[in-house]
Amino acid sequence: MVEHSQDGAKPAGETILEVKDLVVQFKTEDGIVTAVDGLSYSLRRGETLGIVGESGSGKSVTNMAVMRLLPEPPAIIPRGQILFKGKDLLKTAKSEMRKFRGNQISMIFQDPMTSLNPFLRISTQLVETLELHQNMGRKAAEAKAIEMLERVGIPGAPRRFKQYPHQFSGGMRQRVMIAMMLLNDPELLIADEPTTALDVTIQAQILDLLKDLQRDFNTGITLITHDLGVVAGMADKIMVMYSGKTMEAASALELFETPAHPYTLGLLRSIPRADATGQRLYSIPGRPPDLNRRPPGCPFAPRCDFVRDVCNERFPDETILSPSHRVYCHATDEVQSKVKAGLIDIPSRREAQEGAAPAAGEGA
Repeated sequence: MVEHSQDGAKPAGETILEVKDLVVQFKTEDGIVTAVDGLSYSLRRGETLGIVGESGSGKSVTNMAVMRLLPEPPAIIPRGQILFKGKDLLKTAKSEMRKFRGNQISMIFQDPMTSLNPFLRISTQLVETLELHQNMGRKAAEAKAIEMLERVGIPGAPRRFKQYPHQFSGGMRQRVMIAMMLLNDPELLIADEPTTALDVTIQAQILDLLKDLQRDFNTGITLITHDLGVVAGMADKIMVMYSGKTMEAASALELFETPAHPYTLGLLRSIPRADATGQRLYSIPGRPPDLNRRPPGCPFAPRCDFVRDVCNERFPDETILSPSHRVYCHATDEVQSKVKAGLIDIPSRREAQEGAAPAAGEGA
C-alpha cells in the first residue's frame, strides 16, 4: 500500500512509467514504415521528461502508443513493453485501458483550438470527466470543476464555466484543457506541444502553470516539443529523438553543459538568443529522411557536420557517458572536445530558457 503524507501528497521518486525497446510501425501503400525504432526511457513520479525533436521524429507517435490511441491497424507494435506501475499496457484489454486514460494517465493535445468540442459548454465537458471516472454526482462534479478552473487561473470561473469554447482565448482554452486533464489527479500527464499555438508570453505562463500544478499533485510529466528552449527550465531530463530513434538522453543539466550528439548541437544552436541581435538564426541544413527510405546507419548522417564513413554503414552503439547520460554517435569524442574547448557556440541552459519564453506577463 502506498503511503500518503498528511496533506495527501504522493511520495516522490517511484518509477511510474517504463518504455522498453518500443517499435511502432504503420502499414502503408508503400509497405511497412517504422515510426518508432527501439525506444527506451523511464519516468518517476514528480519528474518531468522532455522529449525533443523535429516534426516527424516520432515524439507524438510514442506517446499515442503509451495512451493506446493509435488505430490498430494501420499501426503495428511488433516489439516492446510499456509498463505503467509495472503493468504492460500493450497487453491490457481496450476496456481496461479506458479506466487508465483520463484517470491515471492524461494527455494535453497539441491544439487547444480544436481539442475542445465547440458544440458543448465547458461545464458539460469538465463534468463528464468526473461523472465517467469517479461516479461523482452532478453538483459535486460542478463544484470540483469550478475549483479546478480557478486553480489554473481562469478568472470568474463560475461564470466562464457555463460558456462555450469559442468564448475563450487560445491561452484560456489551454488552461481549460489542463484543468480537464488534472481533474482526476492523474499520476502521468503527457503534454504534447502544449504551447505550440500560443504566443511566447502565454507560453511562459502555461509552462509555469504546469510546474506549479506538478508540485501540488506530484504528477509525472512527459513534455513533448520541438524546442529545447521550452524544456530548458522545466525538464529534469531530456531525450532527443530523430527519425524514430533516441540520439541522446541525459539530465537537463548534462545535456546543456556537455551535449554529445551533433543533432543536439543543432537544436541548441537553433534557439533564439537575446545576445545574438542582428545575427541570422541558425537552422540545421537539409531535412529529416523519408521513413520509407531511411538511410542505412545513422539517419542524421546526411545532415551531420561530424559525419564519418562508418556513420553511413551502421547505427552507432550506445555510449554511456554517465549514469544519466547516454548517446548514440560515432563522433561523440570529437563533439564533446569541441564543445569543451568553446569551438562551438551554444546557449547555456539559462540562455535557452530566456530565448524560448520571456518572463510571463498578463493576458492569457
